[in-house]
This record gives sequence, C-alpha cells and structure tokens, in this order.
Amino acid sequence: MGVAKNTLESLQWFSRFLDETPGDEEEGGSPRRIPNVCWSRVNPTPPPSPKLELWSNEMADELGLERPDGQILGGGKIVGGMDPYAQRYGGHQFGNWAGQLGDGRAITLGEAQGKNGILELQLKGAGLTPYSRFADGKAVLRSSIREFLCSEAMHHLGIPTTRALSLVSTGESVIRDIMYDGNPKPEPGAVVCRVAPSFLRFGSFQIHTNSGDIPTLKNLVEHTVKHHFANHSADGDEGLISWLKHVAEQTANMISHWMRVGFVHGVMNTDNMSIHGLTIDYGPYGWIEDFNPSWTPNTTDATTRRYQYGQQPQIGAWNVARLLEAIGPLMDEKERLYEVLDTYYDTFEQNNKSMWAAKLGLSKYLESDESLISELIALLQEVETDMTIFFHKLSFVESPNIESLEEAFYDPSTIPVEGWNKWLEKWWDRTNATPNQEEMRKANPKYVLRNWMAQLAIDAAEKGDYSIAEELYELLKNPYDEQSKYEERWYQKRPEWARNRVGCSMLSCSS
Repeated sequence: MGVAKNTLESLQWFSRFLDETPGDEEEGGSPRRIPNVCWSRVNPTPPPSPKLELWSNEMADELGLERPDGQILGGGKIVGGMDPYAQRYGGHQFGNWAGQLGDGRAITLGEAQGKNGILELQLKGAGLTPYSRFADGKAVLRSSIREFLCSEAMHHLGIPTTRALSLVSTGESVIRDIMYDGNPKPEPGAVVCRVAPSFLRFGSFQIHTNSGDIPTLKNLVEHTVKHHFANHSADGDEGLISWLKHVAEQTANMISHWMRVGFVHGVMNTDNMSIHGLTIDYGPYGWIEDFNPSWTPNTTDATTRRYQYGQQPQIGAWNVARLLEAIGPLMDEKERLYEVLDTYYDTFEQNNKSMWAAKLGLSKYLESDESLISELIALLQEVETDMTIFFHKLSFVESPNIESLEEAFYDPSTIPVEGWNKWLEKWWDRTNATPNQEEMRKANPKYVLRNWMAQLAIDAAEKGDYSIAEELYELLKNPYDEQSKYEERWYQKRPEWARNRVGCSMLSCSS
C-alpha cells in the first residue's frame, strides 16, 4: 500500500519570517521605497492559462506532494496556510552599492514542512511586487527552463543549491529585450516554484546596516540564527563570529565546487549570495566550454569581466567582506571579523587542494603538486580544449599519451603534443602509474548543463514540446555515470552553430 501524499492545500504551512521580523503595513501596491522592514505582503498575479509543464519528483517526494495542476504553482490561487510576501533586501551590484532591491519577480507562498525540515516555497515570475522597480515581475519560459534544469542539475553534481519543484507555463506573452539592444519582443511566460530553507541573502542584512536600522538588523540576525543555524547563537561577539565563520565556510565550499566542474554563475552580486551557501538566482550562468579562466557568460560583464570563471573565489571573499561590514554594528570587537575572512580563505584553499587531488586521482595533495597543476592549467589554455570532456577522459586513461584525450580538443591538429605528453608523463609518475580513477570519476562529471543543451530544450518548449527538457532533467540526475543511451546526443563539445548564438555564448541578466 503506497504512502498517502499531500496536496498543496494539505501541507503544513508556517509563517515564521513574517511572524518574527518587521514588515510593510501596506499590502501589495506599486513599486516604492519601504524603509525599516524585511518584507511586504503581496499576492501573485493570476495567469490566464496556467499549465504544469515540468515537475521534480524528488522535490515532490521531499514535500510529500502529489502532482497538481498548474493553478496554485502558477500563481493563480492561494490556499489556506499560505501567507505570500516579497522580501526586501539590498546589495552590491558589479561592485557598487545599489540600495533597495528586493524580490522584484519572486513571491514566497510560505514555509512548508518537508521530510527533513521546513522549506520555503517561492514562485519566480508570478507578478508585480513593491520591489519590481520598473519591471513587471514576470518571467519568460526561456529563463524559467534554465532555472528549473540547472537547479536540479547542480544538486546532482553535489553542489549546494536551491531546488526547483515545478515549471508552469502561463499562457501569456511577456515583452523582453533579451540582449538590451533596443529589440524587445513578446515571449511565452512561465513561473518556476523554487525551494530552499530560506531565500535570505547577504543583501538581506546589508540593507538595514546601510540605512542605519540596527534594531531590524539585530532582529533579522536573531531570527536567521534561531531557525537556520541551530548549532549557533546570535548572542555576543563569540556567537556571531562562530555563525559567520560557518557562513564563510559554506560559501567557500560552494564556490570550490563551482570551480571543480567549470560553472560560472555570471552575476555574483551580494544580493545573489545565499546566507546558506547555496547557489541561487540562476540567470546568465554557463559552463566553460573551452578552458578559459577569463570567460564570463554575462554580456553585461563583458568589459570588466568581474565575474569571470577564474575570479569567482576572490569575488566570494569580497562578498563575504561586505556581509561582515553589515554585521559589524552588532559587534563589540569589530576587528575580530577578520577571523571570518581568514576562515573563508583557509576553507577555500583546503577545498581547492582536495578538489585537485580528486580530479587528478592523487592519494593526497602535496605542496609539490602546485607546479603540476599550474602547468596543467597553462596547457589547457594553449588551444581550445573542452574542460568537461578532458577531465572525464583523463579519468579513464591507461597510459600517459595525449592520443586518448584527443576528443577533448576542438581542433586535434593544433594539439601541442610534446607539451602534453611531457605533462602526462609527469602526472603518471606522480601517481605511480596508478591514479585513483574511481575518485576521479566522482569528481569529474561526464555531463553538465551546457548552454547549448539548455537552448535546444528552450527552442522545443517554445513550440510546446517539453520532451528535450524532460530528457535533460533525467540525464542530469546521474552526471557522473556513463549513460551510454544519451552519449551520442549529449556527450560532445559545443557545436559550431552554438559558438556565437544568443543563449549559448551570449547571455544577459534577462537570461
């Protein structure tokens, strides 16, 4: 006999955030500045024709949910126990303080009891909020598919992330200028339901310090630590430092995983940094196709390359420093906050060493391995080389010869054969001719959600065909496995048609 499942109506709902932090007295309303609050109540805008298109069975199991129609998860209906709101926060965007930001196109339905704790369910693209500024609060199918697939793909790669429960098409057109070049056009709308312990960000704390509202800052910190960091305390310097070190460790851990698989977030603003160390806000992300540490998928960042792949660890530290500044007014000995930054750097360094040891099949990392890794990074950049395929193939080599790795190169005729064979011999000797290939295969995925793969799913879905999106969802549940039935279609370098196509090589914050 099967276990009875809940409907969204029968879930056990909570409103801890609304009950324990100060909120906006006005419900809904037009975009505006709202000082001294953490949230505003707001209802989703009902869509004309909601239809559930994609569903995560795993997240549904965590919540004990049966598959619904698209009405509630598309924003068309609020059920008992829900108390919808949009969160207020600020943030540094591309290094500059941007003031009040907030959930401009996200509306939290409430917190619901799951098998392993209470989770926040949030609709992205469900309509106008007081924080929408000049936008409409809606989301397009294109960006929604990217968020749904990547949230779940990252989880199965072993990378801390928010999750996705559903994707609902809304049956309406949304006007977007995809590249911000003066060519807006209508696109199909959609809503993703995303799930996390909370959607609190570094910017959730920054906004109160920046406006001098220390009582609300203290209130928010106490709420956050009480409900989400049960092994910590918000009492006094010692408690705050211990909590902040934990946040720094989680953040460093997340970014070291990004580096391991070649993921580039694309817009690491402080309002896009989860207090839980989760990958959050999937926009102009991408996986580096050829190993180019200076690559960024975000066209908005094309000039400064602030958020390029190779700089993500440093940006993580910069963002942690901004969080520390925000918490500073609650500290008596503010100089102790430097301990937290040291914790971030130490954690990332240790994770980075462990990562390279696993990727290269070393029994343990030795300081002498630094030159081996530096030489590898330099070689990977000499000619166009696919990072994912290179490391996956390296996990299977039987002798130190570049021929077994040719598939990773875009143009095999350009391979610097002598340099590669010399490095491979050095690596082979370092492992005593027995690299730990089992560990390598756990660290080096065979499949990742490349932008051209997501674009194929988008192209089909915009014509009403979700089969590619569903296939990718299933494929990426087991990214380290061979999955030979998918190999011909999905285990390949970026196709030439995708090299310069919008959505594959060029993305914006609208993506």
